Amino acid sequence: MSNHYHIPVLLQPCINGLAINPDGVYVDLTFGGGGHSKEILKHLSAKGKLFSFDQDEDAKANIPEGETRLTFIPHNFRYIKNYLKLYGITQVDGILGDLGVSSHQFDKGERGFSIRFEAELDMRMNQKSELTAKKVINTYELQKLTNMFREYGEVDNAYKLAHLIIEARLNGSIDTTEQFKDAIKNCTPKFEESRYLAKVYQAIRIEVNQEMEALKECLTACVDLLKPNAHLVIMSYHSLEDRLVKNLIKTGNIEGKEEKDIVFGSVTKYFKSLTNKPIVPNAEEIARNSRARSAKLRIAAKI
Repeated sequence: MSNHYHIPVLLQPCINGLAINPDGVYVDLTFGGGGHSKEILKHLSAKGKLFSFDQDEDAKANIPEGETRLTFIPHNFRYIKNYLKLYGITQVDGILGDLGVSSHQFDKGERGFSIRFEAELDMRMNQKSELTAKKVINTYELQKLTNMFREYGEVDNAYKLAHLIIEARLNGSIDTTEQFKDAIKNCTPKFEESRYLAKVYQAIRIEVNQEMEALKECLTACVDLLKPNAHLVIMSYHSLEDRLVKNLIKTGNIEGKEEKDIVFGSVTKYFKSLTNKPIVPNAEEIARNSRARSAKLRIAAKI
């Protein structure tokens, strides 16, 4: 497993949060560099099982050789229920999800995830997917672009940004990082370029990978998959993700709608939150790994 591929964030709190039963069945929703999976395996007996998902082809290089307790599933975690069913698994003892983009994806310039590199606009986590950042930027109409930047990036001047993109592509396709940055330079705030572009890129990445839809489907499936007393451990990196996780823990659904017992009128509870406030990295971890700074970890036990 590569130590450079991705440094696992809040590793020990995640493992503590799972409260691992050595003979249990666990799921790592985002295998990446294998850091969290490797640590889970240390706590499992010969009878224990770990199923790790990752749709990125590059992640396969980090699968440990000869590890029979680990089953790697090269697909998006939105299909968690279907793929576990293929292996005869209908309920598990714990689910861990680190929803962040791996350092490897940011640092591999040709993948197009980072504003630091001149590269073709791509941003696909699943490199077999047809939807790329280039396709989004060059084909989406004004309102769709505006909504994307406003909703997924919380960009203040979303309409102006979308309008500049529409204007720029009249002169030719916007294919690369530098072409894109040049196209939108008139609405990029001075002295805050990096922060602004990070939000813009986040919005495009979420759209390209259908991240919110995938997370909604996965979290909804987790409710049925977790055994009573099993733990859900989810680490998010922006408010859109964190809101869904918070809603699920509070109400058992991603919309945050409380369900009431028809007879008694009491609120139906699906989870007991084990973190009143999300766990966040300390200054030492952030200094060691700057990408940990926006992480929020929530832990809950299935009732």
